[in-house]
Amino acid sequence: MTFSVAGRCPKTGMFGVAITTSSIAVASRCPWARAGVGAVATQNVTDPSLGRKGLDLLQSGLSAPEALAKLMRDAQFADYRQLTMIDTAGRTAVWSGSKTLGTYATAEGRDCVAAGNLLRTTDIPAAIVKGFEQSSGGHLADRLLDALEAGLKAGGEMGPVHSAGLLVVDKTEWPLVDLRIDWDDENPLPPLRKLWQAFEPQAQDYITRALDPRSAPAYGVPGDP
Repeated sequence: MTFSVAGRCPKTGMFGVAITTSSIAVASRCPWARAGVGAVATQNVTDPSLGRKGLDLLQSGLSAPEALAKLMRDAQFADYRQLTMIDTAGRTAVWSGSKTLGTYATAEGRDCVAAGNLLRTTDIPAAIVKGFEQSSGGHLADRLLDALEAGLKAGGEMGPVHSAGLLVVDKTEWPLVDLRIDWDDENPLPPLRKLWQAFEPQAQDYITRALDPRSAPAYGVPGDP
């Protein structure tokens, strides 16, 4: 019911995941990323704990292929899970258990990895990777959204998608970007793109307010000095 892309920006060191599905609130379960460590997407019959565990393994020094192999070797009900992972060197890894739903596929590219299940065709992840690699967007968030939109344009999943999320980490222990459309009757990707366009000019301001509020810009609201 889901397709996703995980990627990194070699220039900035950012990591992120963009994901969409037919079920509600996908961003609350499936995308995981940690600054200076990597990113994980855990989907299909989802076990959210695999996201954190995967990042812990990456942080311990394992490469993405090593971390994902160990994670799934030790995971309960691994046959039901579909995961992707990317590390600080841009190495990627994929897992699709034997009970992954419907038509499913994965694709690995330069600084990105894509996966999906209940897809219209097995070509969708390759289209997502191509969308990421050919994106002209300067920010990792733009490239991730471009990739996801390319997957939808190529056919997406068998039914309509209703929720989507965009997660990007940079240098802090909390996300730089954590945006989501938990439900949209038509297509969550256009409102997610609109939300990112509204948030992008303010993203760094919220980091500054956390690290040094003395130098942070005003909020521009009544009562704000």
